[in-house]
Amino acid sequence: MDQVQAQFTGLLEEKGITLNEEQLDQFEAYYRELVSWNEKMNLTGITEREEVYIKHFYDSLSLAFYVDMNKVGSLADIGSGAGFPGLPLKIVFPHLQLTIVDSLNKRITFLQHVADELKLKQVKLVHGRAEDIARQPGFRDSYDLVTARAVARMAVLNEFCLPFVKVGGMFAAMKGTDPNEEVKEAGRSFKELKGKVKQSFQFELPVSDSSRHIILVDKVQATPGKYPRKAGTPLKAPLV
Repeated sequence: MDQVQAQFTGLLEEKGITLNEEQLDQFEAYYRELVSWNEKMNLTGITEREEVYIKHFYDSLSLAFYVDMNKVGSLADIGSGAGFPGLPLKIVFPHLQLTIVDSLNKRITFLQHVADELKLKQVKLVHGRAEDIARQPGFRDSYDLVTARAVARMAVLNEFCLPFVKVGGMFAAMKGTDPNEEVKEAGRSFKELKGKVKQSFQFELPVSDSSRHIILVDKVQATPGKYPRKAGTPLKAPLV
């Protein structure tokens, strides 16, 4: 274990998460594939190794500091990009049945390659727009936990993500900047999409000292039939 991995494991141990050797190997393989594929396609602007471990891997796992992942069976990651937070959570909590939805097929190809390289089981990778996929049986009102990391404002995110959450399940929005204004602005979308803010958390990302926020939203009723609206509409005309 080198200095970067020692720092990473130490920070996680402070939060009650212990990684075994296989998991550390998986994170290192993920890092190598991310940097290699990033030369061919735009996956991330962060490629320096320590930064990837903190700003991508640790940041993804921060959701587990506030949600008991051992009680989560199914997880959907919407607009996952290069696999964050879904794949790091799957590495650390291998019991998770993970679904990743992304609108760009070449990102799905990358994620499939990583899942194969890391020998991750029960990972479903879905190419499509969230608004379209959320209307399909087996996806709609189906997941214990749905998450999105730095994808869009809350009023838009709610329409992307809440339709996937089962009644009694939870949506976790992972944010950088202070989301208070976004949450206020999203009042109508919470009401329409049957979500209720449960809690929000703020913390500082170690080493980089940048601010992070996680908003937990309970799904209190099934998604009304008219939502989500057709692809592109939530972004153009948010429910505000």
